Amino acid sequence: MLEALRRGAQGWVAKLLFALLILSFGIFWNVSDFIGRITRGSLAKVGSTEITQERFQRALQNRLEQISQRSGQRVTTETAVQLGLDRQVMDGLLGQGALLQQAHNLGLGLSNESLVERLKQQKEFQTPDGKFSRAIYDNFLRQAGFSEAGFLSLYREDELRRQISDSLAAAVVVPKPVLDERHAWLSETRNISTFVIDRAKVPAIPEPDDAKLKEHYEATKSEYMTPEYRKLAVLVLSLEALKKELVIPDDELKAAYEDQRASYDKLERRRIQQIAFKDKAAAEAAKKAIDGGKNFLDVAKENGAKETDINLGWLTKNQMIDPKIAEVAFGLQRDAISDPVDGKFSTSLVRVIEIDPGKTSTFDEVKEKVRDTVASKKAAKLLQERADLVEEDRNAGKTFKEIAAAQKLAFYEGEVTDKNETADGKKLVEHPDAPTLMTAAFQAAQGDEHDPVTLGDDGYAWYDVQAIKVPVQKEFDAVKDEVKKSYIEKETEKKLAEMAAGFAERITKGEDMAKVALEGGGKLITMESLRRDAVPPDLTEQAMRQAFGIPKGQAGTSASPDGKSRSVFRVDAVTEAGPPDETEAKALSNALNLELQNDYIGTYVAALKSSLGASVNEAQLKRLTGADRQ
Repeated sequence: MLEALRRGAQGWVAKLLFALLILSFGIFWNVSDFIGRITRGSLAKVGSTEITQERFQRALQNRLEQISQRSGQRVTTETAVQLGLDRQVMDGLLGQGALLQQAHNLGLGLSNESLVERLKQQKEFQTPDGKFSRAIYDNFLRQAGFSEAGFLSLYREDELRRQISDSLAAAVVVPKPVLDERHAWLSETRNISTFVIDRAKVPAIPEPDDAKLKEHYEATKSEYMTPEYRKLAVLVLSLEALKKELVIPDDELKAAYEDQRASYDKLERRRIQQIAFKDKAAAEAAKKAIDGGKNFLDVAKENGAKETDINLGWLTKNQMIDPKIAEVAFGLQRDAISDPVDGKFSTSLVRVIEIDPGKTSTFDEVKEKVRDTVASKKAAKLLQERADLVEEDRNAGKTFKEIAAAQKLAFYEGEVTDKNETADGKKLVEHPDAPTLMTAAFQAAQGDEHDPVTLGDDGYAWYDVQAIKVPVQKEFDAVKDEVKKSYIEKETEKKLAEMAAGFAERITKGEDMAKVALEGGGKLITMESLRRDAVPPDLTEQAMRQAFGIPKGQAGTSASPDGKSRSVFRVDAVTEAGPPDETEAKALSNALNLELQNDYIGTYVAALKSSLGASVNEAQLKRLTGADRQ
């Protein structure tokens, strides 16, 4: 599915169609909405194709989940707006809409039979041996929350867009001069010597008098302000709190356990290798050779198979396509090699190289997991109902404290900074998405009534700004020690930079670099055959950019890799790239081809949006993302 585009990690097209690529990979889709109360009006339009609020919210939530999984930490909507992810998502959806409308304008179509055949070719729905698996496909639909009809509708749209993008991509040709120039630029290597200055070698900074400190204080006054404090009253309705309220009988939990029992069991997994032979005689000959001491991998190579061909990876028994081979593989001891097995597709030898034993769960062992799963589903259904009850109580004039007591919700009240910190350094609001709430509260006016803040997909928070304490300038005498520390640090940095620049100048003029390094208290390190696209641990990206921009023999300086000192480096040798070999030329041509495809298709899509007419309801977009409060 848009295979050429999927390989690109950068460029217009990768950004334009990332939502569909996420769908193609089949792991990040989650159809829960990132704002609890969905409205279904049109948020944007390109030609006659409308982008609904629901589609935008889903795409943005998918994007945030993707980034959160990759980074290992939760990305909030506030961060998304700051990074411009909301705009990327919207631009991608408009591009998708423009391509889809153009496909319809050109009369492009796709029969149901062709659609199914294309679907079967997707690797995400295939077993390790390349066969389409209905079980994998059905599991994907369940996890993603799609009906088959809904998924196929999106898939059909994607394939129609692909007909246009593939046609455009096929017209791209990389000129040889461009290929040669890029190869020369990428493959040039340099030998570089470097050392890091010991900060202890920097002359001591003279004790500053009050005049100098006051001058520094005046120049950096903004660093010495009290934070803004706001007195907030906060009411939080969370999924976790609702889950704790629920009383679920054991009979219901046992029924849920039995219904999904397999999901709580740990199935035995094995790392399996398999050599397929053209006939049984060849398999028997190979087994005889292995029994005689020949290596399993060598036998595979003799029969035309690479190591990557025979490694099936970690598999459970039910993941194996051929039941006969599965039965044999899961009956072998570790490192044992089977006799020839007459499978569905070939006669094979099988070896098991690792075993991860499974474990059958009991209800008592997984009872809490079952309860959490059941409670999560029930709480999700209750969430909006309880939010509506809160709104009813607010409309009736009840205070947050009264609502919290009546509905058993979390209530917080106190003075806090925009970092959710009280004067004693504690957190006021205990929730992972508290930063989103603070952003809204510190943009709001005192005394106004505000819409609730959506806490990811985990609940809502209502807030009231009761009082505001504006930042106050700290007097010089109160922060004199801090000012002195800041002054000495900045002066040390200046001296360090001057010392590094002086060392670099002396080295460029021909002084022995080893002696200069000794004077600077650093250890001289020499690195050979460095390429510009690789950053060694002893240099920074900035240093590498400089080093590949200066001639042989010249020295430069940059921050040290740990950021605590300065590095001095010299280019010792420059080796120009020779002509690319066949493998290098092919790889580089493919990469350049993809870059040009991205640019070409991106330009085409931009022109389509312009000709069809694209518009966005900016006010509504900002309201949905909370940008109007930031």
